Amino acid sequence: MNYHSPEFLMTHCHDILNFYDPRVKDTQGGFFQNFMDNGELFDSGFKQLVSSTRIVVNYAAAGVLFERDDYLTMARHGLDFVEQVHWRPDADGYAWTLQDNQPQDMTQQAYGYAFVLLAYAAARKAGIIDSNDMLLKTYQQLESRFWQADFGLYADEISPAGELSAYRGQNSNMHLCEAMLAAFEASGDNIFLTRAQTLAENIAFRQADLTDGLIWEHYTTDFQPDWEYNKDDPKNLYRPWGFQPGHQTEWTKLLLILHRHAPNQKLVERAKTLFDRAYQKCWDSTHGGLIYGFAPDGSWCDDDKYFWVQAESFAAAAMLFSVTQDQRYLEQYNALWQYSWQHMVDHKYGAWFRVLQRDNTAYSKQKSAAGAKCDYHTLGACFEVLRTLGNTRLK
Repeated sequence: MNYHSPEFLMTHCHDILNFYDPRVKDTQGGFFQNFMDNGELFDSGFKQLVSSTRIVVNYAAAGVLFERDDYLTMARHGLDFVEQVHWRPDADGYAWTLQDNQPQDMTQQAYGYAFVLLAYAAARKAGIIDSNDMLLKTYQQLESRFWQADFGLYADEISPAGELSAYRGQNSNMHLCEAMLAAFEASGDNIFLTRAQTLAENIAFRQADLTDGLIWEHYTTDFQPDWEYNKDDPKNLYRPWGFQPGHQTEWTKLLLILHRHAPNQKLVERAKTLFDRAYQKCWDSTHGGLIYGFAPDGSWCDDDKYFWVQAESFAAAAMLFSVTQDQRYLEQYNALWQYSWQHMVDHKYGAWFRVLQRDNTAYSKQKSAAGAKCDYHTLGACFEVLRTLGNTRLK
């Protein structure tokens, strides 16, 4: 199996989408987001902003790559739902979760706005929208609601009553860096590239240098490392305790995208360091794959295997190989793919399993869940490798 060939990657993207194509569209608006392994729906009325927007990204990008108008139509359907149902004019904000298309949680999350911006960027690249207006509007919403100018980073959360949470984290800033890069690629407006550069400098360098050169997840209001936050909850879905190898490698990917647009060797060097240390500490030589989290002392605090960790890491490895031509990265890319092909990819029903125990046994038969998985990471990783290999359709 040549995991590094365009043909393999294109075929695999088709296989993932084939799981979703016949069942993901909700004719009442938006997308169904909760699927069992065999494609059966559960909790069909529950939807979350991140999944709603990520599926728009999936279909917009796939529509461009495969030149399929039906995929672009699907993306437009999803974007309409974000604009007409998730967006609540009376609250001047997005519903974080919906139940039967009614607002359930009106907490405003910077993490959610990151994917709104990413969805608009994907739609702009695909020609689904023809102006930069919503990109700039979302940027301004982020600026007025979450931007912490004194620290050059975003806050995370505003309660429905309008109170800004004291929590500060790297995850929303990481995905906002991703979204800013995509918005720059879609619009050509340097406001987005400049903000991406600021976020990368402040998280991947300044903040990481406070924590031994690796990226910690949680911070106090003045962006000092909060070593205790969720220490008793290392498996928290959005804010797990511990260093996340998948986030070290996701930053590798972002730093190399930034390097593509604004070449700077220090970005490459930090990208290598983050990837190398994460892979060295977290590759499971017994059962394969990268585990989920490790403590400051280097011990594993969560040895589960998550789909997105493997996907982001194989994209990062391919990009490092492209930039450095170091064969070690190609070997690690292949090792990640071999593990994923054997354990994470569902060869019976399609798409990827979400999470496995360390020994690669399943926790449940739930394949995708609102806010937790819609194969955005796996498709996006394949798209990024294809872009690295020279696919000109993927800007």
